[in-house]
Amino acid sequence: MNQVLEVFVKVVEEQNFSKAAKQLHMTQPAVSQHIRSLETEMGVQLLERTNKYVRMNKAGEIVYHHAKEITELYEKMQHLVEDLSSQAAGKLSIGASYTFGEYILPGIIAKLKDSYPNIKAAVTIANTAVIAELVANHQLDIGVVEGRFKEKSELKTEIFAEDQMVIFASLNNPLTQSKKAITIDQLAAQPWILREDGSGTREAAENVFQQYNFHPENIMEFSSNQSIKTMVEAGDGISLLSEWAIQKELHSGDLKVLDVKGMPHLREFAIVTNSPFQTKALAIFIDLLRSNRKLKKTHDVRKRKK
Repeated sequence: MNQVLEVFVKVVEEQNFSKAAKQLHMTQPAVSQHIRSLETEMGVQLLERTNKYVRMNKAGEIVYHHAKEITELYEKMQHLVEDLSSQAAGKLSIGASYTFGEYILPGIIAKLKDSYPNIKAAVTIANTAVIAELVANHQLDIGVVEGRFKEKSELKTEIFAEDQMVIFASLNNPLTQSKKAITIDQLAAQPWILREDGSGTREAAENVFQQYNFHPENIMEFSSNQSIKTMVEAGDGISLLSEWAIQKELHSGDLKVLDVKGMPHLREFAIVTNSPFQTKALAIFIDLLRSNRKLKKTHDVRKRKK
């Protein structure tokens, strides 16, 4: 790989020539020479330098974005070639949306670690839109998401399981005490505690509102499932989350699923990748996802019910 790009990326990330030189096992003058060489080649200054800081200008941001992508692709190429004559090993960058990443992925990673200790998994958890973008930019080897995202031609998507979404409330909410069927007017009148735009869970909630032809007037947004559960437990409203996300609270009796006609709402988990080639580590991880018994059991049960 072009060492100049590697040096530039390191200087940007360390925001310091001396620290970058130490990380790269180079002298500071050598690092400075690489940066000057790149700026000469680009025909423009890329970094603003003072005695206190080193930071990118607009041109530097463009070069950094593409240099980072090039370094990621180069590393992936090395792994693919090495895989031809070696056992599964090396870094595997995994992204997951919050529901899957927080409640399902840890068990799969534990199994991966036990069976393939030389595979070093690095996990990023964010909403669906962010994970899809990171995969598209080659910053992640694979993403596991729920819901739709902005389609990109380079991405390959594979649906592999289903998820069950439920409406729930705390035990002191009047809706959990009612012995009568819950009406749409009652749901619409409740404060709703929801995930932010861009998350698959928020998309599912919007789909439910459309299904029942209403939209709550009182919505509060949180960027984590745990915050939503805490708010609902405190009696501040109702919400819709994956049943995976509230299993412990249902078991302990802190939360209760509301009996709403037409629920639960089903959505799909999808694998997102961005290369026709797979390292052994990535292929193994995808096989673990496809063969996960808990997910497969849920998927098969839903299929039979349809």
